Amino acid sequence: MENKYFNEAIVGNQKMITTFTSKGEIQRMYFPSKDNRQYIDFFHTGVTVNGSDLIYTHDDINNVYKQYYEPDTNILNTEITNTYFNLKILQTDFVTLKENVLVKKYILMNKGKIDLDIKFYVHSCLLSDNNNIVGSKLIDGGILQYAHDFSFSTFAKGYKVFSHQLNGSENTIKRGEIHDKDYIGMSRDASVCFEIGKISPKEKKEIEICILIDENKNVSDMEREINRVRKLDLNKECSNAKTYWRKYVKNHNSLNLKEPKNSYEERIFEIYKRSILLFPLLTNPDTGGIIASPEIDENRSKSGMYAYCWPRDAVFIGKAFDILKMDKEAEKFYKVFCKKTQSKNGMWEQRFYTDGKLAPCWGYQVDETASVVYGVYEHYKYTKSEKFLKDTLPMCERAVKFLKDYVKDWLGITVTIDNKKDTVQESIEETYKKKGHKYPISYDIWEMCEGVHLYSIAIIYAAFESLLNIYKVLGKNVSDFENNRLKEDKVSRNSLELEKLMIQLKKYINVNLYDEEKRSYVRNAVDRKMDISILGAVTPFNVFKPKEKKIQNTVERINLSLRTYTGGYQRFEYDNYMNGNPWPIANLWMTLYYIQTGEKRKAKETFDFVVKTVGKHSLLGEQIDNNTLSPNWVIGLGWTHAMFIIVLEKLFG
Repeated sequence: MENKYFNEAIVGNQKMITTFTSKGEIQRMYFPSKDNRQYIDFFHTGVTVNGSDLIYTHDDINNVYKQYYEPDTNILNTEITNTYFNLKILQTDFVTLKENVLVKKYILMNKGKIDLDIKFYVHSCLLSDNNNIVGSKLIDGGILQYAHDFSFSTFAKGYKVFSHQLNGSENTIKRGEIHDKDYIGMSRDASVCFEIGKISPKEKKEIEICILIDENKNVSDMEREINRVRKLDLNKECSNAKTYWRKYVKNHNSLNLKEPKNSYEERIFEIYKRSILLFPLLTNPDTGGIIASPEIDENRSKSGMYAYCWPRDAVFIGKAFDILKMDKEAEKFYKVFCKKTQSKNGMWEQRFYTDGKLAPCWGYQVDETASVVYGVYEHYKYTKSEKFLKDTLPMCERAVKFLKDYVKDWLGITVTIDNKKDTVQESIEETYKKKGHKYPISYDIWEMCEGVHLYSIAIIYAAFESLLNIYKVLGKNVSDFENNRLKEDKVSRNSLELEKLMIQLKKYINVNLYDEEKRSYVRNAVDRKMDISILGAVTPFNVFKPKEKKIQNTVERINLSLRTYTGGYQRFEYDNYMNGNPWPIANLWMTLYYIQTGEKRKAKETFDFVVKTVGKHSLLGEQIDNNTLSPNWVIGLGWTHAMFIIVLEKLFG
């Protein structure tokens, strides 16, 4: 599979997502979850006009493109105008709400002065390997491509196949010549042609292509399913999808943003609505797991891949869910996904598939574990559901026990309770003397640097505080603990220990992670770099107040070292990932800080950079190219959109 780094647009439903280039070419199709399987190597469509060679809809020197979503929906339109033949094609892509079907509707319009005789071609190549070989079979109105465990059917509604080629079509299709005597073959790519016929000037015709993904069943069952889908009223399906998504946006406009009065406000409003529409496309409806973004780098040529669920990212996205009144989705993340993925020792690994299975990882990140505990209490602050806290309390207590041991291991912090040494701590210390560290060293938030990091300490501090707050909430209801003196005593001792540990954590940061020469906090004690994540100690984790002198000094140093000439902020000093571009997340973090300090002008400046560099469909990226001021890497990053919503709540909530 060739590298396809840019998903410019995304459509989908609960189980399927499909991504596109800005010219309407399908990049990826995932089913039955957003991270499980990507089927397409390439999927190309094109036309021949009056006997011409094939004109690809996604790539021709005479094609002019315009792409846009139907307002407030996940329905994508791509206008393709071939200036040589004066042929305009309106391509509409959407996924049906209740079926696993991508509908590709093409309206072909003759804008010229001569008749156009048109044939329409589909050339589909699927990913195949020796353990799951793909074959092809001609069916009524299209082709069926299949492997041992899936079927991928492409067919036109109301058209018969004019010609087809199941083997070697890549050698002939560019000339518009596909012919094959075989109805079944072992090739992973196959082509079909449909005769559209003559289109007179000012006349238009249309063809509807369906792509149905399913498990590989017996032949008669698959044929029966294809025939059932072929009978669907696709105009009605499109109308239903349009109604559903517009209602979805309306129902989740919890910030009640008013209709924009100028282009600047319009951009903000469009990002806001696109965030609402993006989040369900990233979420597994069964478990609540949330991918970071649709995949962009299957070959791992530049990254470790993105279509997985990091607990940390999902906690930020979950907060955005709560802001947008998607509280059921947020609750499912904690009560189903997090419970399912927690290790026996209380920790969470780096990342998972959204069904809860462990995904490929490359190290440990302690902030993943701390984030979940912090997120549980944050979710409660929106829902006020004590039942939710009771359901998740055992999970949080196991996680905090792990975090306490981790802190004692790596920071060497000791605390006493009632002037008695903690027996657990004593046992751990004895083990360390003999064997060294009990736990692996942690990566930082950016997964690039191992060590003890300020951000990690800050989120552990917040996790401890969150469990203390959970105890306080549940303690209001005496019956929670009154019939269990042992539990009450355990909570009391645990609370006292957490309070002392929080004091020690704050002291550790001030002693070890404040650089007197730089007059600022640094991200760790080894490379002592400036890092935007240092702000986490202020917002959202409240270790320090925003106007403390040391924090103000740190923000001044961040502005000197991380702010670029365009007004965008890098993650950290000498960041070289994808050439070290500004990250919208970094700007939004600065915005949150300035909102806390009441510096409205600075908050607007840092926020404006994000607004003015948004992608063409109001999708926010992971990074911004300083030269073009446009997204240049991951587009549609859930964490960025979540931070945007969190900022909007502060500005307009």
